[in-house]
Amino acid sequence: MVRRSVLNFNTLALSPTRQNLWRLILIRLLVLLAQSISVMGAYVSGWFPLPWTALLVTLSISALVSILTLLRLSRRWPVTDVEYGLQLAFDVLVHSILLYFSGGPTNPFVSYYLVPLTIAAATLPWSYTAWLAALAVGAYSLLLLWYEPLQAFEFTIGRGVINLYMIGMWLNLAMSAGLITLFVVRMAAALRQHAERLAEKREEGIRDAQLLGIASVAAGAAHELSTPLSTMSVLLKDLRSDYTEPQLQEDLAVLQEQVSLCKESLQQMVRRAEQMPSQPGRAEQVDLWIKAILARWQLMRPEASWQLLDLPAGEVPQIKASLALGQAILNLLNNAVDACPDNITIALEWDQKRMRLMIRDHGLGVPLHIAEQIGTAFVTTKGKKGFGLGLFLSHAAVERLGGSVKLFNQDAGGTLAEVLLPIVWEKDND
Repeated sequence: MVRRSVLNFNTLALSPTRQNLWRLILIRLLVLLAQSISVMGAYVSGWFPLPWTALLVTLSISALVSILTLLRLSRRWPVTDVEYGLQLAFDVLVHSILLYFSGGPTNPFVSYYLVPLTIAAATLPWSYTAWLAALAVGAYSLLLLWYEPLQAFEFTIGRGVINLYMIGMWLNLAMSAGLITLFVVRMAAALRQHAERLAEKREEGIRDAQLLGIASVAAGAAHELSTPLSTMSVLLKDLRSDYTEPQLQEDLAVLQEQVSLCKESLQQMVRRAEQMPSQPGRAEQVDLWIKAILARWQLMRPEASWQLLDLPAGEVPQIKASLALGQAILNLLNNAVDACPDNITIALEWDQKRMRLMIRDHGLGVPLHIAEQIGTAFVTTKGKKGFGLGLFLSHAAVERLGGSVKLFNQDAGGTLAEVLLPIVWEKDND
């Protein structure tokens, strides 16, 4: 129950509507600061006899709502599109009231109506934008009929003439352009990132469902195969004791070894199924880890001809190894043998952040018409001989550890499988 609440709060914190409401309040506070400075400048200069009390009350209400909204955002409450739309509507109403007391449509800041509408268009469904546009147009229409007029916008200082209307138009354009550039673009980007996260989660859910189905089938297969394998093991022991011919003894020993390997694979399959998905892998040195995997693989595929290139000199790092990761590497090695069992090259290198494992075969390579589908469940290049699960499971196991698997066709023929994994130095474990 505790873990679920943490996940829900993390999802809430990443909500694009919540993030955009923070940005909207920041925009409102910046505009409120500019409006307060303008009113104070008009009061001090004495150029405009404005209703100061009404303007002060309006600005105070806007500041109070902003503070209450900030307090509300500190709570773990979801932010809905309705609430976000009402906040934008409040900005439109406050702007309309300020315009009413300061010249109405003759005020150079009247076009600021476009800023909340642009925000709505970038972050809300079209229906919300439509009624906000209707609200703005309606308020502007009323201001054409009822407003408190201002005196002339031109003042003479010495020999110069100052046109405050033109200056106000310039300030309004600069402020609106700055707010749209700095904030609205980020709001739209937050929505795109949220959509990308949802798509990734959806893909992870589909992959996890496929893995669950495969695991269920594998568990059933392990249960069904354990009995015949045990029977075969007993019969092979009896045959080895009944027949003493050297050639037959050698063949029976190979069969016994392969049966034991199958039984061990089934046991590891059961152990992997019992592992919790959140259980971290154990830290192992990469040289010992790869050599242990290659030793097991050599027993599985004795027909393979392969070479492990010299490892880099210096301190050997560690990785978070798990049974699933080991099986993922075995799947890639088996794919290389299936493509061409001769002259397989295996190389291992690392830097301060990651380990790179390369498996190079000299087969036919990956057909271009299915290259983009490789790694998807049930997509295979082996025809009826393959199930299309090995590379899919390898991708899933490596990605769970923060790594990646990529395949590259080589100009000289064959395929290079590249596995990237984050490494852990011993000092990081202290």
